[in-house]
Amino acid sequence: MESRLPPLNALKAFESAARHLSVKLAAEELCVTPGAVSQMLKTLEAHLGVKLFERVPRGIYLTDAGRDYLPSIRNAFRQIAEASRRVAASVDVGTLTVSVTPFFASAWLVPRMASFQGAHPEIDLQIVTSNTLVDFSRSGIDVAVRHGLGRYPGLRSDRVVTVEMVAVASPSLVARLGRPASPTELAGWPQVHDADRKGWSLWFQANGITEVRTPRGPSFDDSGLLLKAVLTGQGAGLLPAAMVANEIESGELIQLLDTAHLEEFAYYLVCPDNRQGLPKIAAFREWILGPVAQSVPAER
Repeated sequence: MESRLPPLNALKAFESAARHLSVKLAAEELCVTPGAVSQMLKTLEAHLGVKLFERVPRGIYLTDAGRDYLPSIRNAFRQIAEASRRVAASVDVGTLTVSVTPFFASAWLVPRMASFQGAHPEIDLQIVTSNTLVDFSRSGIDVAVRHGLGRYPGLRSDRVVTVEMVAVASPSLVARLGRPASPTELAGWPQVHDADRKGWSLWFQANGITEVRTPRGPSFDDSGLLLKAVLTGQGAGLLPAAMVANEIESGELIQLLDTAHLEEFAYYLVCPDNRQGLPKIAAFREWILGPVAQSVPAER
């Protein structure tokens, strides 16, 4: 049967008192009273069943048992300190796990990653694609990039890039409803929405229309599914222009009106407030928001 370990505080008191050969100096180092140190030493001696110190009027000194015990305890504390240093260091470097939407990964992040790796060879990026919100406390994700309004309680949110948004529809829907001549005409169309149901409202506001109906129709947290719904004629969709360029060129989709930049509706870098200061996260934020990443053109 494994022996019960002595109390850690008592071991700390023993190591400090043995190093100083003074209960008073050990108390000052540990920020406790001399009486507390004396009590912890007595507790340790009672636990071990041996006497570790001799008490004399002018101080203390180690017994043979104490001198034999001290090197092992000091070595144990050194090992704990070294293990703690390694664990803390591993948080700062190593792998940074980034959750991004598939479109953002392929159209924006991947073409630019080489500049980050060149600037931070000590950090390996692990890219995980997802459209759903991240539970940072359980997922192992360090940071995420999401498209929306950037309002996530308890999380730091930094705008990375605003993209051109374009209103598109399937040829069958355009044939049925007629091509809209203005944003006002488009307001009466069936629409498919992002998960926040804010995109269309912001688009209409950007086009000078302030009074629009309450958003109705299906919504999706996956831009790929939203695109599929538009392709199958379920409504007009608002999607990044680069994402649907091929479909517009091939005739699978029709661009209804001019593109628009929606400043609030953007891609945001998101991470927990209490982790934003970690060096590897801070390094990624500085890079992705900095001039190098912003200036490298994305390739399709």
